[in-house]
Amino acid sequence: MARLVDLSHVVSDGLVTHPGLPAPAIGTHLSRPASASHYAPGTTFHIGRIEMVSNTGTYLDAPFHRFDGASDLADLPLERLADLPGVAIDVGEGARRIDVELPPRDLRGHAVLFRSGWSRHFATPRYADGHPFLAGVLAEALVARGAALVGIDSLNIDDTADGTRPVHTALLRAGIPIVEHLTGLAALPREGFRFFAVPVKVRGMGTFPVRAFAVTP
Repeated sequence: MARLVDLSHVVSDGLVTHPGLPAPAIGTHLSRPASASHYAPGTTFHIGRIEMVSNTGTYLDAPFHRFDGASDLADLPLERLADLPGVAIDVGEGARRIDVELPPRDLRGHAVLFRSGWSRHFATPRYADGHPFLAGVLAEALVARGAALVGIDSLNIDDTADGTRPVHTALLRAGIPIVEHLTGLAALPREGFRFFAVPVKVRGMGTFPVRAFAVTP
């Protein structure tokens, strides 16, 4: 029987996803008591409010995030985001610069997820200290092999000390969305699962949180 595996962090009030970026503020626009006067007796609703930067929680980068005039969230085809055959690649405990050999299988149209285990540090000071990232040459190999989407369970798919951001540049230039801050990848097999990471269809924005998940056999 197929199993659903949640691969997303919870977004909560005050959560720090990336040091230096503001945390989300989650509150109430219309409370249940305040809504009571609008409806029949005993009927109430809650309307929430959230203020956040788009790089919050587990989120997806569209090409517009890196390149002016490139595809934004509203332009991304669902074929790049949903029901993708998945491949999980183990990078080894303690790895920092990830330059592993890609599996000798067809990666065209696949979601390729790099599994480092770093998500265990999420929302702690350790998360930003020495996080794993992909080597630029590996990003170029993923482009050449036809990956549809690339994800990682770490702070950033690039080395944050490298201002050129070679991995974002290579993947997003090729139209390959990136999902960062994944979690729970240890529950996935190496292959044979289907991956989903669909953001809200927003015009003029290049990143947004997703409820990333997989369907496993």
